[in-house]
Amino acid sequence: MQNDTHAVNVGGVPLGGGAPISVQSMTNTPTADVDATLAQIRALAAAGCEIVRIAVNDEDCAIAVRALVDGSPVPLVADIHFNYRLAIKAVENGIAKLRINPGNIGGEAKVRELADCLKAHRIPVRIGVNAGSLEKALLEEYGGATPEAMAESALSHAAMLERQGFHDIVLSLKASDIKRTVEANRLIRKRCGYPLHLGITEAGLPGMGTIKSTIGIGALLVDGIGDTIRVSLTGDPVPEVAVGIGILRALGLRGGLDIISCPTCWRCAIDVATIARRVEAEMGRYEGNLKVAVMGCMVNGPGEAREADIALVGAGKGKCALYAHGQLQRAVEGDPAKILMDEIRAITGAR
Repeated sequence: MQNDTHAVNVGGVPLGGGAPISVQSMTNTPTADVDATLAQIRALAAAGCEIVRIAVNDEDCAIAVRALVDGSPVPLVADIHFNYRLAIKAVENGIAKLRINPGNIGGEAKVRELADCLKAHRIPVRIGVNAGSLEKALLEEYGGATPEAMAESALSHAAMLERQGFHDIVLSLKASDIKRTVEANRLIRKRCGYPLHLGITEAGLPGMGTIKSTIGIGALLVDGIGDTIRVSLTGDPVPEVAVGIGILRALGLRGGLDIISCPTCWRCAIDVATIARRVEAEMGRYEGNLKVAVMGCMVNGPGEAREADIALVGAGKGKCALYAHGQLQRAVEGDPAKILMDEIRAITGAR
């Protein structure tokens, strides 16, 4: 879906050009505290995060980049505002990507010096446009932080780098408002071919923030828009990763376990919730493609079973129907959760 976007490389992780959509997050430890920051980076990576961003807001942070890069299992991105020298130092210390706005680092000469450094080290840049920090002139011209103003900001910042012959650019256009974010990204996608980093900024706490992020990111991915995603939730960043991966799995953009289970009603002949939770607990880290259906009765059960790799359907009177790859295998009796897990292990080879 992303084949017509320009491709960039972030420390071995490709963005755009048809590459798989990657999941990102950001540390919230003091960047200069190398031990604490590396611990969080490793926790994010263990959760499945593929790119991690760190804030580089002073000289100590820029110096710490070297140790963080050396100790990180995933590529790191330096988030920098205003100080182009910090950006250059981060690049020289091995950062895999910058997140900057060229318009706030001090003029054309400084942009040129930074672009030369980026080209020499082959490091891409993400230009991040947030609705809450648009340039005053654009706010006045467009009457506020409209999608059109956000797109214009992104393109004008990109133009500063383009004039220096630099094109390894990723764009992000984010707002805390879902509709504005979606409209801005649809608009920018029509106007350029740079890879897009998706997210709903300042989405809030886990819960409503998760819902907002899923709606906004999901709406764009359904349209074939987006090359990497970051779910932004207040607090510990590690749970962001599971949400991001879940969005990709739900849309069929990433493999893994997919459980189809009915909401249950009085017809339900088995404990669907308990069985489904056991499958999730024991197979949630499975890296292959596996679709499991757990259905309570024979009304919708056989139909959903046709779409699954393996399915268990309640059939009444202590019996269940077991399906594999859409075909009825046999009627079974006994502990339905154990029966299903034994069959899953037989099919997948998982232990």
